[in-house]
Amino acid sequence: MGLLDRLSGLLGLRKKEVHVLCLGLDNSGKTTIINKLKPSNAQSQDIVPTIGFSIEKFKSSSLSFTVFDMSGQGRYRNLWEHYYKEGQAIIFVIDSSDRLRMVVAKEELDTLLNHPDIKHRRIPILFFANKMDLRDSVTSVKVSQLLCLENIKDKPWHI
Repeated sequence: MGLLDRLSGLLGLRKKEVHVLCLGLDNSGKTTIINKLKPSNAQSQDIVPTIGFSIEKFKSSSLSFTVFDMSGQGRYRNLWEHYYKEGQAIIFVIDSSDRLRMVVAKEELDTLLNHPDIKHRRIPILFFANKMDLRDSVTSVKVSQLLCLENIKDKPWHI
């Protein structure tokens, strides 16, 4: 079973076509993660920062994915909410080595979870604690604590 099939199982996705929102602060690694999820023949060699958003479409053995790669730069974060209604799953990427902006990531997560288009939906969320290989990174357990993920009771989530 491939990574995308395992991901869909973790997220509890049962549909054949899935719209996924990939969110997180700028420079957290969203585009790189999406690139690694794509089949190897569709992966890009050059990753550049996303301005606004980009849309990636690809398939696993059982699912067709449309991934909305949303820019995490402050001036573009207000665009996120325009895609909440279509989203059937969320990948929230955290730079686990960026301790200074962990508070900002938590604020953005809280804003997301309290938005009317998300709040009352049982939308699955995968938290991706990225950049664990860097020297000053914190563990996924610490990321979970800093983001207060244990308080999310109404949505299936995994880190």
